Amino acid sequence: MTNSSQTTPAKLQGMGKVQFIGMMAALMALNALAIDIMLPGLQQIGAALGVENENHRQYVVSAYLFGFGIAQLFYGPISDRFGRRKPLLIGLGIYIVSAISVVFVPSFAGLLLLRFTQGIGSAATRVISVSIVRDVYGGRAMAEVMSLIMMVFMIVPIIAPGTGQLVLFFGDWHLIFVFIAIVGIIVTAWVNKRLPETLDPADVRPLTASSILGGFMIVLTNRVALCYTLASTFIFGALFGFINSAQQVYVGIYELGVWFPVAFAAVALFMSVSAFLNSRWVGKLGMRRLSHGAVIGFVGVTFLWLSVQLISSEPMPFLLFLTFFALAMFLFGLIASNFNSLAMEPLGHVAGTASSVLGFMGTVGGAIIGASIGQAFNGTATPMVAGFFTVSVIGLVFVLIGERGKLFQPHNPRV
Repeated sequence: MTNSSQTTPAKLQGMGKVQFIGMMAALMALNALAIDIMLPGLQQIGAALGVENENHRQYVVSAYLFGFGIAQLFYGPISDRFGRRKPLLIGLGIYIVSAISVVFVPSFAGLLLLRFTQGIGSAATRVISVSIVRDVYGGRAMAEVMSLIMMVFMIVPIIAPGTGQLVLFFGDWHLIFVFIAIVGIIVTAWVNKRLPETLDPADVRPLTASSILGGFMIVLTNRVALCYTLASTFIFGALFGFINSAQQVYVGIYELGVWFPVAFAAVALFMSVSAFLNSRWVGKLGMRRLSHGAVIGFVGVTFLWLSVQLISSEPMPFLLFLTFFALAMFLFGLIASNFNSLAMEPLGHVAGTASSVLGFMGTVGGAIIGASIGQAFNGTATPMVAGFFTVSVIGLVFVLIGERGKLFQPHNPRV
């Protein structure tokens, strides 16, 4: 079984903690880049490929997320058998080739197929990077490192829409995918040169049907891991719902135009700040105290947001809307890395398979919830805000089930 207390130098063969965090953040950021950078270009993509229903443009995001979610089921068992490096590099290759291929796509259906394929490649970055972190760290140390990774990772949603808008000044939407491919190539070269194998030989699992199913059962029958994953799934569904609707809300309702990326970045900045603060607080307060308080706060903020939204038939003032949204996303930042670490904590001996199953459930489930929220868009922000409140309540219920109704109680000093 992996010794989670093993030192970082021993696991990473000389790679420093700062470089390790930067690399893991860059891997995860490729996924955010593939989603957020194209949001300013959705309208142009729809017009160029004959998409008449504006809600259907959201499929560019949803197709990617479904590929990203489904493929996670496979990368975990594969990386538990063959190690972390090779499957990761193969996934990165798929990501890059798919991005380049989009440049030549003749139809919207073809674009969606390639986006699905790109998601399949990107799934390696999510599953295997989390597995690598779990190979090296455990308990509060893992939560601290994941928080720092999330902080760096959240720089991408801050700058990606603006970067996409900037790219569109120099060319059409095809150039966005060229940019994605170039960034993918740079990260792949870095990983290939510096990342060692982190899978402990004692944790190698055979790639057989019985072994895979056994690993899945270990994950699915662990009450804490399952409940925190389901809670994350619903709360991430709110985030995906916003991503699907962002262009319609910011540009369609509030008429921000080219300022859309600035508003998007402002909210993402709050998430990045909360991830940083979580890395500072989690060692003292523990994952449960922080995340339980945050999810209760998330319910409260979204309830007030929905109440104000329903008071008037007119859109609420933009600054008020942005304030509610920023508060919700600040709390989201405290929830995300802690819930993920709490789900992974009891599963270190099957980290790859665990990351696969939990990632699949969180991404596919979140994508379905997010697509439902996005497709409910009716020219107002009400469906999105109502979706935020609903999923926050469901998420809290799953936490209560996982903790047997007792919140804020650390199970041991490490968590």
